[in-house]
Amino acid sequence: MSIGKKINKLRSLKNISHIDLSERTNLSEEQINLIESDETHPSLGVLVRIARVLGVRLGTFLDDQDKLGPCIMRAGSAGKSISLSNDKEQSREHLNFYSLAPDKVDRSMEPFIINVLPTHDGAVDLSSHEGEEFLFVLHGMVELTYGNEKIQLNQGDSIYIDSIIEHHLHANGEEAAKVLAVVYVPV
Repeated sequence: MSIGKKINKLRSLKNISHIDLSERTNLSEEQINLIESDETHPSLGVLVRIARVLGVRLGTFLDDQDKLGPCIMRAGSAGKSISLSNDKEQSREHLNFYSLAPDKVDRSMEPFIINVLPTHDGAVDLSSHEGEEFLFVLHGMVELTYGNEKIQLNQGDSIYIDSIIEHHLHANGEEAAKVLAVVYVPV
């Protein structure tokens, strides 16, 4: 089930109107409709706000199924990617997220492999959300805009950030990069 359909189902189950979800997430009603109809994908920050209002953890939208006990991901078994964009269609964040624990029930962390595609328009839209992030560059080079700083990270470098500070991750140069990310968002 898509992220939009999961949001729609949870919103309906919890008897939350489009207007109420819009007001409580500070998103327009049109944005909510576009997300629920899968015409646009929410950014991580927007998804965190929606999860908060619906009273679910972030992973609820990213899970394929629930499984008790440990969750093992074998090499090469990553499912389809999830592309999360911001609310400005013309400046998508070119990040493809591959969940590393889609079957783990009630996890507190969200581990991902992120393919960071190069952007050519130079536009950087910062986003923020509650929680913390750990990023480890597996391949290539990335630039993290973090508040007023621009931080270059090369293969083997890592950084731990507070996600409430506005930030943006993008490939540094013309080649894609690959990053291991662990995101914690308090429920």
